[in-house]
Amino acid sequence: MRPCKQLIIAFLTLAMSHSVMAANEPLDRVTVQINEGIVLESEIANMLKTVKANAKAAGQALPSDTALRTQVIERLIMTRLQLQMADRIGLHIGDLQLDQTIDNIAKEQKITPAAMREKIEAEGMSWGQYREQLREEITLGEIQRIQVQRRIQVSAQEINNLVKLIEEQGMQQVEYQIGHILIEVPSSPTSEQLEAASKRANTVLKRLEDGADFKQTAIASSSGPKALEGGIWDYMNINEMPTLFAELLGGAKNNDIIGPVRSGAGFHIIKVMDARGLQTQEIDEVRSRHILIKPSPILSEERAKAMLDKFVQQLRNGEADFAALARQYSEDPGSAAKGGELGWADPSVYVPAFAQTLNALSLDEISEPFRSSHGWHIVQLEEKRKTDATDKFNTNRAHQLIFRRKFNEEPQNWLDEMRSEAYIEVFDADFNRG
Repeated sequence: MRPCKQLIIAFLTLAMSHSVMAANEPLDRVTVQINEGIVLESEIANMLKTVKANAKAAGQALPSDTALRTQVIERLIMTRLQLQMADRIGLHIGDLQLDQTIDNIAKEQKITPAAMREKIEAEGMSWGQYREQLREEITLGEIQRIQVQRRIQVSAQEINNLVKLIEEQGMQQVEYQIGHILIEVPSSPTSEQLEAASKRANTVLKRLEDGADFKQTAIASSSGPKALEGGIWDYMNINEMPTLFAELLGGAKNNDIIGPVRSGAGFHIIKVMDARGLQTQEIDEVRSRHILIKPSPILSEERAKAMLDKFVQQLRNGEADFAALARQYSEDPGSAAKGGELGWADPSVYVPAFAQTLNALSLDEISEPFRSSHGWHIVQLEEKRKTDATDKFNTNRAHQLIFRRKFNEEPQNWLDEMRSEAYIEVFDADFNRG
């Protein structure tokens, strides 16, 4: 059912009632309704300003204001849908987790949080704005990870097949940076819609073959997940990139343009932006153990963190045993019975907060309590080792590569499904995707 427009009317009535505003100060207006939520014209203007400033700094040409506005509205729609999903499942990034993330960012930049705040404010953004922008970015990352990860299954047969392929052919020694443009078609398209999309894809291809800038063209034309980034996917090994990309790249060279290729989503045009030998021949693996405490209606965030603060003090003073505490208190069923042991792993397999904390630890060091999407943790780094990533292959690495490939493919399917089920109305003649 179409949601009632009372929300829009009420908002507009409220805005118009503020007649005390200066005559030369324009009133904000609702530009998009997304289910029960809205996007204001000021949000679109702010994002356009940011995109143009970033493009100017990077020396990147942009398409027309109309095309850019279309992409910005689409990005805001998809962002709002994901935030609405986060609200529905109760995913909220609290101040403690936000403060921890800010501390981690400051450490990576080798400055104090206070110096980081001064730097942000000197660049023209208030500290409150920065915190809320960061909170939104963390929320988007977590909701994508949670929703997409549960859709992914990696079978033993898939792992065995990849291990066999690698053993027979050797690890693929090339990483590709891919440019991608998607000319979308509706689900169950008519022949007229298919023909129109095909003509548009061929027009875009001709433009590229005549020397048009790929990134500018992608921003103007693509419906792909990275359109506002100029359609660019960062360097990927062929075994971890989306299957469609991998199938099209056999024998491809730098600057080759491939397509249009039809899929269920529409017509794809691929460009090899760059190809390089694998930059990392070895991977760092760690052996670690952790204790997880999950906040609940009974156990608050503050009390969960306080429990772990006490454990850290006891462990550092030699008054407690890590394995014993993990067996008694940890709420990670997979590791608690083993004394919190997680075994050997590439840190990148863990959620970002966990991986960042692990990477910052010295051998045998126990972390301060930190928040991830799973709850509050402390972790101890027990050992490190380097594993050959090219000559030696195992089922764990095969699983990681297959998982990454599927994780690269699945977000767009999830977003498309969520968008198709949403009520979206755009009060803007320049935008026609609603």
